[in-house]
Amino acid sequence: MNNVSRILIIFIASIVVGFAFNVFLLPHEVLTGGVTGLAMVFGLLTPVNTGYWIFLLNIPILILGWMKLGKMFIGNSIFSVFITSVSMLYIPVVPVTNDPLLSSVFGGVIAGAAIGVIIRNYGSTGGFDVVSLVLIKRWDVPLGGLIFALNSGVVFISGFFFAWELALYTMASIYITGLVIDRIHTRHIKLSLMVVTTRGDELKKNLIANLYRGITVMDGEGAYSGTGVKVMYTVISRPELALVRPLIKEVDPNAFVSVSETVEVMGNFRRD
Repeated sequence: MNNVSRILIIFIASIVVGFAFNVFLLPHEVLTGGVTGLAMVFGLLTPVNTGYWIFLLNIPILILGWMKLGKMFIGNSIFSVFITSVSMLYIPVVPVTNDPLLSSVFGGVIAGAAIGVIIRNYGSTGGFDVVSLVLIKRWDVPLGGLIFALNSGVVFISGFFFAWELALYTMASIYITGLVIDRIHTRHIKLSLMVVTTRGDELKKNLIANLYRGITVMDGEGAYSGTGVKVMYTVISRPELALVRPLIKEVDPNAFVSVSETVEVMGNFRRD
């Protein structure tokens, strides 16, 4: 059922991406970044629909992702690219508003939210999403920011083929898309986790069995009660917090837990 749910979510989100492109971005020739942006340029300059260009240009990048990110990820990505391409064939290119700035903002928000959901469900919309996901396995940087940096070249391409004003709208759109992606895909955010518990051994075993993180355990004592406690410290990624919460509550519902955002992590820390 988890796989079925994941595929269904990717299916719906991919249609939303196609909707954002055809209803908000393409009618005003406001492009998106990377390979999809190039496909939009080709779609606007040739009689071939943008959906076909998206599929064709993504083939070599999907091969790279197959080698670096695994079969399941690329299978989901191919499915997403296919659904987006097909949806763009059937969703009419009709503007909701005549204001290109509003279209850039709302198109960026909707596309970013949908792409973020797809990535969280172990897929992508192809193009520079795949390249960025390969790169963040080596560099611990925000995914949306990296996608924005890689996609910025499309701004210059769109400026040469269309008005530079539209190129600036494009920059605004892909910047907003990147911000929204980072709100959803938060793996680059690291959290410091400190747990004070009277059931240290049991909780330690439970965390080690389910969490791929090192844990430092220290002896402590309650200042008022004088009771001996265990103090556990580790650093986790933001999505892992949803896994840790029920693990702690299951073993010791009365444990004291402190969570704070970490600025930087150095040393032996698993980043993928």
